[in-house]
Amino acid sequence: MRTTATPLASLQAVQALARSVQARGGRVVFTNGVFDLLHPGHVRYLADARGLGDLLIVGINSDRSVRAIKEPGRPLNPEEERAEVLRSLACVDAVVVFDEDTPHRLITEIQPDVLVKGADWGPTEIIGRDVVEARGGRVVRVDLAKGYSTTNLIQRARSTE
Repeated sequence: MRTTATPLASLQAVQALARSVQARGGRVVFTNGVFDLLHPGHVRYLADARGLGDLLIVGINSDRSVRAIKEPGRPLNPEEERAEVLRSLACVDAVVVFDEDTPHRLITEIQPDVLVKGADWGPTEIIGRDVVEARGGRVVRVDLAKGYSTTNLIQRARSTE
C-alpha cells in the first residue's frame, strides 16, 4: 500500500495519515533508527513491525542527529537517500526525519498504537514507551536477525580498502 508520493513525509502529513488510519479503527505502528546501510536484518525487522498493524511509520535520525549519536563519519548516506531507500520497501508506509537525539517528541506528535524496537533495547530503555502506554498502546521488542550489523558492514568495507 502506498500512501504518499514522496520518500520523505512532513510531520503534519504523517500525523494526518495516522489519524485517518486510527479513525477507521486501524493500528498505527512506529519505529525509528538511523538505517544508514540497509541490510537483510533491517528489512526483516521492518516487515515484522509492519505485521503488527495497519500502517508503519519509520522515523529516521537527521544527519545532524546521527553525527551526535554515532561514531565519526556517520551517516554514510544522507537522510533524503536513507528515506528513499526505506520508502521503497513495501512494508514501509511513511518515513519522517527527526532532528533531536531521540524520537520522543516525534512519538508524542504521532501517537502510535504500537511502538517497535529491537530486542537489543531493554524494556525500560525504550524511548516513547511512556507516551504509547499512557494511551493504551503497546511496546513490542522484536528479535533481531543474527549476523547483521551496519557497524560490522562498515568495518568489513574499510578492512578491504
